[in-house]
Amino acid sequence: MTLVIVSVFILLILAVPIGAAFALSAFLGAKMNGLPLDTFASLPYQTINSFLLLSIPFFILTGQIMNQGKLIGRLIEIAEMFLFWLKGMLGYVTILASAFIGAITGSSVATVAAISSIIGNRMVDKGYKRGYVAALMGSCGLLGVLIPPSIPLIVYGAAVGASISDLFLATLLPGILMVFAFSIVHFLLLKRVLNHPEGEQGSGETPVFKQSKRIAFVQSIPVLLMPVIVLGGIYGGIFTPTEAAAVACVYGLVLALAGKTMKMRELSGVFYKAALTSISILCIIAFTSVFNNFMILEQVPQMLTGAIQNITDNKIMFLIIVNLILFLVGMFMETNAAVLLMAPLLYPAAMQFGMDPIHFGIMLVTNIELGLITPPMAANLFVAAKTNNSSLVEMMPYVACFFAAAVIILGMITFMPGLSLWFK
Repeated sequence: MTLVIVSVFILLILAVPIGAAFALSAFLGAKMNGLPLDTFASLPYQTINSFLLLSIPFFILTGQIMNQGKLIGRLIEIAEMFLFWLKGMLGYVTILASAFIGAITGSSVATVAAISSIIGNRMVDKGYKRGYVAALMGSCGLLGVLIPPSIPLIVYGAAVGASISDLFLATLLPGILMVFAFSIVHFLLLKRVLNHPEGEQGSGETPVFKQSKRIAFVQSIPVLLMPVIVLGGIYGGIFTPTEAAAVACVYGLVLALAGKTMKMRELSGVFYKAALTSISILCIIAFTSVFNNFMILEQVPQMLTGAIQNITDNKIMFLIIVNLILFLVGMFMETNAAVLLMAPLLYPAAMQFGMDPIHFGIMLVTNIELGLITPPMAANLFVAAKTNNSSLVEMMPYVACFFAAAVIILGMITFMPGLSLWFK
């Protein structure tokens, strides 16, 4: 089994696609253990032949439509309208807008790319240090997962059979806490990250306030309604998460075309980009299932549960050990692949220690998401650095502050189950 695990990391280091790396390692393990390969033949198809997983491409397409149709800009305008009186306004706008965008796209990296392209240069022009701007954008991408809907939570729910609606509801309080935590960090760093004393005074002189505030507000209302329609529809029992994703997609398309912010000829490019992203995620899900099935056949989850119980029977120690394991995995592995790998492995142990599946899922996904701002993978940081013309060296001192805030929220999620289970 050790050779199989090592082979996964070797293949990933050699830049073999994630899904292929897991599938090839599973075939190696099957061959070594005398398992017939046809045991795994239909698994990839069976795994993604799921009505629930159909929500992933729909949410991705919604995000592409919102971005291409310039609807995300309206979310930023409405955030500016409410926060114009604050010094350091653009930082708070970035945090709040990231939460709004996360409530539409469900993707951390997509949130970073969208917010950076719109507001990054404006913050630099207002006197913010470029490294801080990139660090803020990259860190705020974490809100793309903690604010429902969330693609990694859909992946977790599909992997262990947890309720997607409950998972989405469970992230509301942690997501709001993360928004407040990042806002506090921004407030504390504000004097250090402005290149000149006057900086940004929080005046009303923004593009929004040069127009009529009332017109800007009215134009933003339809976009603001999208998260309400999606989440309200799910929790109101009107439609399933997959149907909600499809409704969001159609609603965004109508807004973009009716508002003439996107042309019909641009649709092919939007669908193409959404298809590429969806295929990459679904391939990871499909072929990681082969590896997971191999581990189940070899009773690896049971062995891991036994090993942890031999180390400790204390629930607090178990939570600390699991969080350390998840953090290390998240540092070196793509988020959805890490969720698919670790959820089936650790789920039996979590149940043995009396954890609620929803609480465990929120803790697991939040922890693994920290890898998006932790080198060497740090996908959010690389995207933020590229779009804001910055470097990791400039960013890391500020990233460390946001990382510390995120770890505090993770600790609260871990040791205060009520934050995730408030609705039960």
